[in-house]
Amino acid sequence: MSTPVAIIGSGNIGTDLMIKVKRLSAELEVVAMAGIDAASDGLARARRLGVATSHEGVGGLVELPEFADVRLVFDATSAGAHRHNNEILSAHGIQLVDLTPAAIGPYVVPTVNLDEHLGAPNVNMVTCGGQATTPIVAAVSSVTPVAYAEIVATISARSAGPGTRANIDEFTETTARALETVGGAGRGKAIIVLNPADPPITMRDTVFCLADESEVDEGAVSAAVEEMVARVHAYVPGYRLKQRVQFDRVDEPFLPSLGRAFRGVKIAVFLEVSGAGHYLPEFAGNLDIMTSAALRTAERLVRVPTGGAVR
Repeated sequence: MSTPVAIIGSGNIGTDLMIKVKRLSAELEVVAMAGIDAASDGLARARRLGVATSHEGVGGLVELPEFADVRLVFDATSAGAHRHNNEILSAHGIQLVDLTPAAIGPYVVPTVNLDEHLGAPNVNMVTCGGQATTPIVAAVSSVTPVAYAEIVATISARSAGPGTRANIDEFTETTARALETVGGAGRGKAIIVLNPADPPITMRDTVFCLADESEVDEGAVSAAVEEMVARVHAYVPGYRLKQRVQFDRVDEPFLPSLGRAFRGVKIAVFLEVSGAGHYLPEFAGNLDIMTSAALRTAERLVRVPTGGAVR
């Protein structure tokens, strides 16, 4: 029997997520969607799919008869709106999967730390860059200490909607913290690039890790990265390595990123993420990885009843 869920946010991410749940999940059933634009394509599609809708945001959602059966809500709005939504929904005992950079709840990356937060009332999906790159930093950290991790997420300007553009600052801050708290890096930094190229480019992510030379086993690092890529690929089919993991020796009397001298190895991983084309164009891998990660997370969360034991 599938678990009733709802979605707040009828934009690109919320609509793609709704379609993914409908097409791919035997464990979840979208019974309601709320937005703030009565004329949005997302709400129109939801109605055609038999999903109850409201254009009055979270307030309208809780008034829908279908809400009485909802156990979990996906929030695909904005960091600012999520704080209000969380306040309203937590009072109803609803578990939230947050696709904004608000980070009220713990950061969750399905392949890295989901099982640690199954009982959390609110889990945060970090950012698209965080979902793509944190698993790689975690993979490297699993075999050698990472002193510093830096990621560059390059996405098509056409796949960066108003929500993404309004949350650029939160994106860089949230992703950097996730590299540290989830990925295991001593220090983290995140950069996002909106590329206006036409035709649009597919999402690309570059991950740099600095590690002590004496502790780097190149074979072990490459194997850990390749295994992690395969695990993410299992729920994000467009996630792939662009080339083999690269290793370069670094010997700097002063490295600004660390604020000190550094002698060791720079590990570079190059990724590409294309979308599944469920609702959005295939080049919008930055949005697809968020909805795919949120779907995988929710399916795991609903297997945990109120008592806390996995069904």
